[in-house]
Amino acid sequence: HLLKNLATGEYTKERRMMLEVAVMRDGVKVYENIGLNDAVISKGAVARIIRMDVMVGKANLGLIEGDGVVVATPTGSTGYSMSAGGPIVEPDARNIIITPICAHDVMSRCIVASDKRVITVELTHNARRNAYLSVDGGKALRLNLGDVVTVRKSHLETKLIRLKDRSFYDVVNMKFKNT
Repeated sequence: HLLKNLATGEYTKERRMMLEVAVMRDGVKVYENIGLNDAVISKGAVARIIRMDVMVGKANLGLIEGDGVVVATPTGSTGYSMSAGGPIVEPDARNIIITPICAHDVMSRCIVASDKRVITVELTHNARRNAYLSVDGGKALRLNLGDVVTVRKSHLETKLIRLKDRSFYDVVNMKFKNT
């Protein structure tokens, strides 16, 4: 019965930022994708940690060792990023959230960066090919030693229509009350 709100104009429109993800291999772009929620670089089924150099713009965050890293939009902040210890971010914020997954270094922390930054993850220290990239939970791409993953705000946006008058905080409270 909420669809009648479309005809009467009783709805709100929302715009959500998206991520543009690319992989460079030996100077050649071998992959590109657009995601609403996140780009995840993670280890494969083999129980080995992966080592990644992570940059936010020109600033080097250093080496992250662990199960991987989630680079999320505010929309994706309540998914895998939150499960890995990242913050919950309002969906209309303009940030990129970088959350290490099960980091082996206690100094590895979640970073909330400006949407103007380009996030770069380079696989420079892995002895084996045991890392994968997945955007919004889609088909995984196997990453090789030396591959460079870049994540930036896309020029594309997702447009949503909200039929109920609920705030983001109402939705978050309902979501986590039932878990």
